[in-house]
Amino acid sequence: QVQLVESGGGLVRAGESLDLTCRLSGARSPFDGAGWYRQPPGKQRELVASIHILGTRNYADSVKGRFTISRDSVGNTFYLQMRSLKRKDTAVYYCSGGTFVGATCYPNSKWGQGTQVTVSS
Repeated sequence: QVQLVESGGGLVRAGESLDLTCRLSGARSPFDGAGWYRQPPGKQRELVASIHILGTRNYADSVKGRFTISRDSVGNTFYLQMRSLKRKDTAVYYCSGGTFVGATCYPNSKWGQGTQVTVSS
């Protein structure tokens, strides 16, 4: 019964930065981490960044060095700082609570509506 609200998306130009916010509430396990996902037009949803409850962070190769995932001290709010944005970063971005198996994050909450990020050339 986790509720998710993603915000912060918008239209930006290539090379610019943008910060996304995900707020979680409801029945959430204190052991859950979280992940940021994105779905480009006509493509499958993909994991771009995750953060373990212990703080370990992982990134997809396509965003490594450009994106940073973080959380507040309580674990109810998560952020995705994006810089040096590229056209290929254009997608609907989603967040989810995450159950980790090793270093792999598996979403364990229902998808929200996401937030649109559009990067122009």
